[in-house]
Amino acid sequence: MKAWVLARREWRSAFETPVAYVFLALFPAAAALFFFVLGGFFAQRSASLRGFFAVLPSLLIFAAPTVTMRLWSEERRGGTEELLRTYPFRVRDLVLGKFLAAFGLLAAALSLTAGVPLTVAWLGEPDPGPIWGGYLASLLLGAACVAIGLFFSACTRNQIVAWILGVMALVFFNGIHAAATATAVPTWLGRLLLELDFGTHFRSIVWGVVDLRDVLFYVAATVWFLCLNGLVLEQRRWP
Repeated sequence: MKAWVLARREWRSAFETPVAYVFLALFPAAAALFFFVLGGFFAQRSASLRGFFAVLPSLLIFAAPTVTMRLWSEERRGGTEELLRTYPFRVRDLVLGKFLAAFGLLAAALSLTAGVPLTVAWLGEPDPGPIWGGYLASLLLGAACVAIGLFFSACTRNQIVAWILGVMALVFFNGIHAAATATAVPTWLGRLLLELDFGTHFRSIVWGVVDLRDVLFYVAATVWFLCLNGLVLEQRRWP
């Protein structure tokens, strides 16, 4: 598949600099720090990973835009986006290739956090169901976050602007529940906002209830923002 060609190109480019190595080292380290040290794991005297998966969405809010911020903005700023169009790739191949590269890096970072549940399993006997559910939810949420980050990276030439816009969008989608529970919000609107909240679906899966509707929500959100990414590229191609 042509998208894999571009994905491999992006992976080689990422690992030619220390950026990918630093990211793969910092993400699991930050997750362990927030869970074991700042989260008070040892004080609760319980072999539960609920606190670990509670902090992962916050880390993904900042991590996903970090992975994606340069993927399109750098191509546009350096003029290589036009060069990509000369290759025998369709727009969907370009978008999917960038997505696979970014999501692969984020998935690798998530896999490196496996030391946390292994440590908890060594100290106690945690329920394996919520652990698998938590990682499934993290991958689904990570895919949606990457798609959003790629969309904003395609909208600007500046990496920092792309990162800021991506973080702001992810904070919004993970914080809609705050507006949904406000007393001034009508009941029907509150229910709609809760359905659009990323955290609501994440918590449902983490608690061990893998509902197909939650999975489809993340898949739909990912596909939607990837389509928006493609539309931005097409708009620049045919101004």
